[in-house]
Amino acid sequence: MAYQAGGQRSAPRPVPESLEAQAYLQDYATYLEAVPFPSVVLDHRWDVVLSNDAFASLFREVGPHPTAQPGDNFLRFVLFHPDAPSVLGDHEAGWCLPMLARFAAAVERHGHDHGLQAIRRDIAQDPLMEAAYRQGLPHWIRAVGEDAVEHDGAVRPLVHPDPRWGATECRIVADTPRTLHDMGYTRLTMVLRSTRPAPVPRRRTGGARRTASHLSVVPAPEA
Repeated sequence: MAYQAGGQRSAPRPVPESLEAQAYLQDYATYLEAVPFPSVVLDHRWDVVLSNDAFASLFREVGPHPTAQPGDNFLRFVLFHPDAPSVLGDHEAGWCLPMLARFAAAVERHGHDHGLQAIRRDIAQDPLMEAAYRQGLPHWIRAVGEDAVEHDGAVRPLVHPDPRWGATECRIVADTPRTLHDMGYTRLTMVLRSTRPAPVPRRRTGGARRTASHLSVVPAPEA
C-alpha cells in the first residue's frame, strides 16, 4: 500500500514492515491533509512518501515525465523536469543548487544506495549538469555560504497555478516529528506568503527537455 494524502501514487514505494508504523503513516496522511499549505514527506532519496492535496494543487499544471514527476521523486523533478522552472521561481539559485548540495551530502552518507546512484548517473549523463555538480556547486557554496544550502527557514519564489496566489513566495518549514525521523523521513511544508514579487514566466514554449544549460554557475560552451 502507498500512503499519500492526496490519493494513490502510480508507483508505490516500500512501506515500513511494522504494522504500528504503517498505522502511524495512515493517520499522519490524514493529519497532513488538514494542512492548508503544500506539504510533503520525503525519504533520504527524495522519494515522496506522503503529500497532501495542496502539494498536488501546486503542481497540477506540470506535464507528464517518465522519471521526474513531483509526486514521485522531488529531487528528480527539480533537476530534470522541463516544467520545474514554471512553478519553482528563481529555479537555479532558489531550488536547483540547494537540492544538488543536499544530494551531494546524501551521496556521502549513503554512497551505496541504488536510488541515489541512479540519480547520480542521470546527472553524469548531462554534461552541463555534471559540470554544475562537480565544479559549479562548490564555487556557489563558497560564494553564498553554507546557510544557503539549508531548506528550513528559506524563503523561495513560487508561481502557483491558482490566480489567487500567482507569483508569490513560500517559506520552507522543516517540521519532522520524532516518529517520522526514526523512519528516515523528512517533512517539508511550503508556507505560502502574501508578498508577491515580480511575475515569473509561467511556462516554456515547446516540449523539449530543459537541460542544465540554465545553470549560470557553468559557463556556456563556445560555439
